[in-house]
Amino acid sequence: MRKLGTFLLLAGTALAANTANAKVMKIVIDSRAPAFNGQAFGAAGSYEMLRGRAFGEVDPADRRNAIIQDITLAPKNARGHVEYIATFTLLKPTDASKGNGVIFYDLPNRGRSLRSNYNLGTTQKDELGDGFMEQRGYTMLSTGWQGDVVPFPTADKSVADSQIESVTVPQAKNPDGSPITGPFLVRIPTINGDGPTGDLTKIDMGRAGALAYAPVNFDTKQAKFSKAPAENIRGEQTGARTDIPASDWMWADCKTKAPAEASTSLGNLCIKLTKGSFDPKSVYSLVFTAKNPTVMALGLAATRDIISYFRYEQKDSAGTANPMVGAVKSVIGQGNSQSGNTAKTFIHLGFNEDEAGRIVWDGAVAHIAGRFNPINYRFSVPGGSATMYAPGSEAVLWWSPTEDKARGIPTASMLDRCNATKTCPKIFETFGGIEMWNQRYSLGLLGTDAKKDIPIPANVRRYYFPGTTHGGGDGGFSVKQPPTNGCVLADNPNPEQDSMRALFTALTDWVSKGTEPPQSKYPMLAAGQMVPAEKGKLNFPAIPGAPQPFGLTNVALDYDFGPRFIGKDVSGIIDNQPPPVRQVLPTYIPQVDADGNEPANVGVSSPLHSSPLGTYLGWNVTSGGVTAGQICSLVGGYVPFARTKAERDKAEDPRASVEERYGDRQGYVCAVQKAVRQSVKDRYLLEVDGKRLVDQATAATASGDLAFLPAASTARGKAICAAN
Repeated sequence: MRKLGTFLLLAGTALAANTANAKVMKIVIDSRAPAFNGQAFGAAGSYEMLRGRAFGEVDPADRRNAIIQDITLAPKNARGHVEYIATFTLLKPTDASKGNGVIFYDLPNRGRSLRSNYNLGTTQKDELGDGFMEQRGYTMLSTGWQGDVVPFPTADKSVADSQIESVTVPQAKNPDGSPITGPFLVRIPTINGDGPTGDLTKIDMGRAGALAYAPVNFDTKQAKFSKAPAENIRGEQTGARTDIPASDWMWADCKTKAPAEASTSLGNLCIKLTKGSFDPKSVYSLVFTAKNPTVMALGLAATRDIISYFRYEQKDSAGTANPMVGAVKSVIGQGNSQSGNTAKTFIHLGFNEDEAGRIVWDGAVAHIAGRFNPINYRFSVPGGSATMYAPGSEAVLWWSPTEDKARGIPTASMLDRCNATKTCPKIFETFGGIEMWNQRYSLGLLGTDAKKDIPIPANVRRYYFPGTTHGGGDGGFSVKQPPTNGCVLADNPNPEQDSMRALFTALTDWVSKGTEPPQSKYPMLAAGQMVPAEKGKLNFPAIPGAPQPFGLTNVALDYDFGPRFIGKDVSGIIDNQPPPVRQVLPTYIPQVDADGNEPANVGVSSPLHSSPLGTYLGWNVTSGGVTAGQICSLVGGYVPFARTKAERDKAEDPRASVEERYGDRQGYVCAVQKAVRQSVKDRYLLEVDGKRLVDQATAATASGDLAFLPAASTARGKAICAAN
């Protein structure tokens, strides 16, 4: 746990002379070194990487900061401002003036930078890959924004050797200095898999990371520990819930198994049964009174201020020159998944206006992000996902003003605050099949009543990737795919990266040149392309050996978090843990064709999806553990076509075989060429990537997984090529 006594770092220093604006006060560059062994990238030349810390402060009285939960209860410096320390990484042309003038700001996902996601062929040790971003002269910036990601930066320790982006923000206290307390819920396990075994289990938050808040005390009589079978997708308990008596368990130190003490770190906090053993087929719930909430959304203000510093300022208050001075024309911010939710939250809560009234992001990409990041309520957990009882889907998830009658929220949109200050960015919203099935994405398209399509405004484009897993698969052209871990169906290879490279290029041109981007492409209710996942409405075929998806969606539950929770902003204070379920909101998914595939015309289809070798699914089924038979979290599935008609007949598969579809090797290559040509024409695929994909398909038919197709021409193959 951070030491608050040393947090106020700037008060009483020479920096006190600058009181005009709360902002980044000091930049410390801990390391500055050539990147990629000095390799040059066209006009941009060589790159360098700067790693360091930003020391900043915000004025809690400023209207732009007043929305931050508990900001008025945070410790303040001599100027009445609240301080933070955030890490940053700046990957830039050595001569910043040689870049393309665009900062690509990456919102790290749980502390991990995703700045190289547009580069092909990257590995853990090689983030350069094909150098897509560097060849185009982008400057890449990432900063710490999530205040529960360790290690926390400090005033006196370099972050040069750390790969984690984090931010140190204070904890809130009552005006008299006493701890703020409130109810807190932990579920074990939080996602797929078995529950705990033996008599000891660690208390963590699954994808959200380690436990972020300490209990007021370790008296088990003041907590509630229970077990039950997993709830169904409607939030209904499927079996009896059993309270575990306070005498039958204790708070323990994971390492020593001894009773927990005040010195026990949160990362080493366990529950130890003193009677009996854990049941791996049960879900355990722990509700306790937590203390000392972190002022988490201060991390959003830090994001705003650091970007604004690198974009606009000449130097910091200590006189240190801005390494990007004069070189920035525009900024594009992007978040993926958890951090994509943060991108939407950042815009909605008004953080795209800095304290001088200037725009922060000119463009924004919210990728595979189906909800808000739950960062701005008391005792928030910003690293989680759309699991049971997790806040995030309560928000106004639509870009145009819409009334939420089901939840009693007046007409509002995600752009209300930035529209009022004329600081809205140009926005790309990109998502795929798994987000529709697992992330309740239809709320943003159809609202909470699912009665009509919600229009998108002129500054927003929406692109849907049909039949993809979370973030897209690895691509390639192969019938056979490896199994998934913990799910019934094989891994879904349908990619998104190729399309995203083209779209990011288009967004850059829209922001920097005013060039209109490709038209939005996503499924529409009015066109009959959106249906509930119900038998008789979703036309999914009966495929031998494959599960059926009816009733499998991760539905949106309307929770009652209590009267102090502000649902439209996912802000305020939660009083009810666990929250009762008021109602189940309708969740829709895209309709499918006779193969079980979503039609290519409902979105930006990859050439693999347009020339399918199987059924590419935005869902999968959990194979075991406490949620066996329910949707497999964030994992799409794949069911291959039979290779030949003989295989198909033997399996009694209603879907045509690969050989029946394409005839021969050249027939398949021609099918891919046609899909590539159309995608390049529509600007959903770059020409260089289209050529690469055609080469991959050709290699797959010559000596790869598709070499079983006849080498000699067939009538079917000739027909495909003739129509190409």
